[in-house]
Amino acid sequence: MKYGEKAVSEVKLEIWPNPSPERDYEINISFPEFTCLCPRSGYPDFAVIKITYIPAKKIVELKALKLYLNSFRDKYISHEEIANLIFGELQKVLKPRSLEVIGDFNPRGNVKTVVTVSSKKNR
Repeated sequence: MKYGEKAVSEVKLEIWPNPSPERDYEINISFPEFTCLCPRSGYPDFAVIKITYIPAKKIVELKALKLYLNSFRDKYISHEEIANLIFGELQKVLKPRSLEVIGDFNPRGNVKTVVTVSSKKNR
């Protein structure tokens, strides 16, 4: 097993203290090389995963997040499940003031899918 594969297989989201918990500020993260596998065909799916959150007491460490997102590359999983799974995991470990996860998937078979999961009430 190569070192990158080992790092992905052992990944755990690493959480750090928010350096400014008294202030509302927004963190925007874009992961433009997300891949997974279609659960029906096995063909690869490609997406940009966008994460936007206002932290409370914790923030996510970016290298651990990158490895976590890379851990989906060999998984058979739907677009909807991906976005909801990432949202749920980040919601659980960060408990942010607000969180939004967008899976913007490349077209396949002339169909484009964008899945948005958000804690915002007024969508």
